[in-house]
Amino acid sequence: MVGIVIVSHSEKLAAAVRELTRQMVGSAVEIAIAAGIDDPENPFGTDPMRVLAAIEAADRGEGVLLLMDLGSAVMSAEMALEFLEADRRSRVQLCEAPLVEGAIAAAVAVSTGANLDRAIAEARSALTPKACQLGIEPASPPAPNAATGEPTSQLRLTVCNRLGIHARPAALFVQIASQFTASIAVTNLRRSSEAIDGKSIIQLMTLGVRQGDEIAIAARGIDAGNAVQALKELIQCNFHEGDADVPEVATSAPTVPTGEGVQGIAASPGVALGPLVRYHPVLPEVREAMAEDPESEWDTLQLAVQNARRQMQMLANAMSSPETGAIFEAHQLYLQDPYLWKGIRHDIFVEKYGAIAAWKRAIDETVRRYQNLDDPYLQARSSDLNDIGIRVLRALSGNSSVRLELRDPGILLTGDLTPSEVAQLDPKVILGICTTGGSANSHSAILARNLGIPTVMGLGDRLAGVADGTEIALDGDTGEVWVEPDRDRRRTLAAKRQVSESRAIAPSPTQTRDGRRVTLLANVMGVPDAQLARNSGAEGVGLLRTEFFYFDRPLPPGEEEQAQVYRAIADIFKNRPTVIRTLDVGGDKPLPWLQLPPENNPFLGLRGIRLLLDRPDLFKTQLRAILKASHGRQIKVMFPTVATLAEWRAAKALLDRAKAELDGEDRAYNRAIAVGMMVEIPAAVAIADRFAAEVDFFSIGTNDLTQYYLAADRTNPQVSPFANVLEPSVLRAIAQTTRAAGAVGVPVAVCGELASNPAAVPLLVGLGIAELSLNPRAIAAVKAAIARFSVPEAEAIAATALQLDSAEAVRNFLQQQFSALS
Repeated sequence: MVGIVIVSHSEKLAAAVRELTRQMVGSAVEIAIAAGIDDPENPFGTDPMRVLAAIEAADRGEGVLLLMDLGSAVMSAEMALEFLEADRRSRVQLCEAPLVEGAIAAAVAVSTGANLDRAIAEARSALTPKACQLGIEPASPPAPNAATGEPTSQLRLTVCNRLGIHARPAALFVQIASQFTASIAVTNLRRSSEAIDGKSIIQLMTLGVRQGDEIAIAARGIDAGNAVQALKELIQCNFHEGDADVPEVATSAPTVPTGEGVQGIAASPGVALGPLVRYHPVLPEVREAMAEDPESEWDTLQLAVQNARRQMQMLANAMSSPETGAIFEAHQLYLQDPYLWKGIRHDIFVEKYGAIAAWKRAIDETVRRYQNLDDPYLQARSSDLNDIGIRVLRALSGNSSVRLELRDPGILLTGDLTPSEVAQLDPKVILGICTTGGSANSHSAILARNLGIPTVMGLGDRLAGVADGTEIALDGDTGEVWVEPDRDRRRTLAAKRQVSESRAIAPSPTQTRDGRRVTLLANVMGVPDAQLARNSGAEGVGLLRTEFFYFDRPLPPGEEEQAQVYRAIADIFKNRPTVIRTLDVGGDKPLPWLQLPPENNPFLGLRGIRLLLDRPDLFKTQLRAILKASHGRQIKVMFPTVATLAEWRAAKALLDRAKAELDGEDRAYNRAIAVGMMVEIPAAVAIADRFAAEVDFFSIGTNDLTQYYLAADRTNPQVSPFANVLEPSVLRAIAQTTRAAGAVGVPVAVCGELASNPAAVPLLVGLGIAELSLNPRAIAAVKAAIARFSVPEAEAIAATALQLDSAEAVRNFLQQQFSALS
C-alpha cells in the first residue's frame, strides 16, 4: 500500500491533518508526519532528517507521497530525497497539492487500493469540488513561457506507433504527465491545432494524432525537464505497443456483396452458425429539466460517478489480460477529466440544468467531437464515451446496468455494442456478433477477440430485412455473413472451425523429471478468465471465485443466472474439473446489499462459511445453482474458511437439503458431486485428520492461512510484512495437512499465490502437493519449473526448508536450489 508523509512547519498542524484524514479512512493508510524542529522557544520549522525518518516509516514498498505546506518544507523534502538509496528514491514523489484537501483525497484513494500515480492525481484534483462550489472554473494551463521565470522545457517529435495516440496511449500519456507538477501543453503540428492540456485524456485524444504526426510538448514548472524526458521515452518506445498488438484490419466495408456472402468488416476471427437475434439496448430516459438546487444536483452526479468508477474497476479487475483491463482503466480517466467537468459545472450552476441533463449534454458534445474527427480509429472512441455516459445515466436514473443475455445460443445483430456490454457476454450463448456500425479498431472488437467471439462489424442495413430466428453464418476472418447458408457453405465453414479449434492450446500433462504427474489448474473469475486459462494450458479450474457474480449489483444473482454462468465456465473445459468455491465475502470483501453491521475486526468476524450459514437462503440458492450446473459436468463444490467440524457438517446438511429439493422437483444433477473445503484457518489444520475422514478434497488457501497463522492482517500495511507465506510455521501447517490427507487418500491442492511461484514449486511437490491452482499467466513458467526436478530432489528441498528459521532463509534457499536445478 502507498504511504503518505505530511511535511509541515507545525507539528500540531501536521498531527491535526493526520487525525482529520483518519476520520475519513480509519487507520488502514500509513500516514507519517515530519513537522517542527527541536527548539522549545521557536518550534516552527522543518528538518530533512525528520522527513527522511517519516519516509522510511511510511514506505511499504509501493511508493510514498509527500505533501508539504510551504517554503522550507519543500526544500527539506527535496534534501531528504538525496539521502535515500536510488531504488527507494524512485518510488518517493513530492506533490504540490494543498496540504489538507490533498491529504484527504490521497488517503481516500490509497484506502481503495490506488497506486502512487493515482493517489497523486487524486491529491492534485482535491480543490476541484471546492472550486466548482464557489463557481470558479479552472482554466486550461497556458503554454509555457520562459518569461515567467519558471523552468521550461519543450520538445518536438514524431509519433510512430501504428494507430497514433488512441485511448490506451493517451491514458499512459496522461498518467505519466500527471506525475509531475509542471503544466504540460501538447500541440498536433500537422493540424496546427491550439495547445491543449496534456493532463486531459479527452483533449489529448481530440488532437487526432496519427502515426507519422509531429507533436510539440511544452512543460513549465520545477520538474518540466523531467516531465518532458519521461514523455519522450514513452513516445519513443511506441507507448509499449508492438506491431502485433493491433491487427491490420479494414476500416470500412465495401457496399458490393462478395460472392454469396454479404461483406462487412472482419473484427474478430472465427466461424459461427446459429439463429439471428436482434438486440436493442434500453437507454435511460433523459429530460432536460431545470433544477432549483444546483448543489444537490452536483452531489447527486458525484455519487453516480463514484458508483460508475467502482463498476469500471470491477470490470478492469475481471479482465483476462492487461490490454483488456486497460480499456476500463482508461474509462476511469475520462470520469476525472477536467475538460469534461468544466462544461458540466457550467450547465448545472449557471444554466441550472439537472444532473442527468447536464451529464448527457457533456457526453453528447464530446461524442460529437470524436465522430467529427477525420481519423477512423479515433472516431471509434466515441463508443467508449457512450459506454461511460450510459453507465452514469443508469446510476442517475436508478436503473442498474442491464446484462445482455440470450436464453438459447444465437448470433447477435445490433447497431453497436459498448465495451461494457461485450465484456459481460457469454461465448457459449453468444455464438457470434454482427453490428451495423462499429470498427475493427474499437475496444468492443478488442474485447470480442479476447472472448473468442467471431465478429463482423460495419454491415450497415444489409441484414435489415432478415427476420429474427433466421439461420446466419459468419466468418470473422473474412468479414463475410451468409443468410440461410447452403449445405456446401455449412460444410466449408464447419471444416474451417474444426481446424481452428484444433490449433487452440490444449492442456498437456505436467510432470517432474522422473515422471510424477502434477495437475495444473487455474484460479478464475468469470468466463473470460476461464477461456484464457484453457488457452494457457490449464487442465481445469481449481478455484472459481464466485464473488464476481455478487459485487456491483443491488441484489444477489438469481439461481438460474448463476447456473448458466457455471455451466458456461465448466463447458470450456469439457470433461475436466471445475471447482466452484461458494461465496466468500466479509473481511476485505464486503457486499453493500447484505447490510452487515460494522465490525471492529471483520477478518475475525462474519465472513466466508459463517456468513453463508447465517444467511441460509442466500447459501442454498447458490448451492442449487451449482447442483443444477453439475449435471453432465465435472463440477465440484468447495466451502471457504471452514474452522470447525460443526461448520462443515452444517454446510453439508444445507447441500443435502438442496439436493432433496431438486429431487422433489425431478431436476437432474450430479448426485455424486465432490465436496471439499478450503484449509485456511489454523483450527482446520489442527484437526485436519478429522476433516480428512469426511471431505472429498482439500484446497489450501495459502494467502488466508498465512495471515491467520501469523496473526498479521495482509491488508494492514503496518503488519502485512509479517504475513509471509514462506515462514516455516506456515510451511509446517501445509505439511501437516498433506500428511493427514495422504493417510486416507484425500487429494490436496494449493490455490494461493505460492502456487504461482516457480521457485516454490519444488517445495510444494516435496510436501506432497500433487495439484496446483494458479494464475493462468503463470502456468507456462510453473510447468517448465516442474520439469526441472525429480521427486527425491523436491522432497530433500522440502525437508531442509522445514528446518530453517525464517522466511528470508527459506526464500534464499529456494532461490539457490531453483538456480541449481536450472
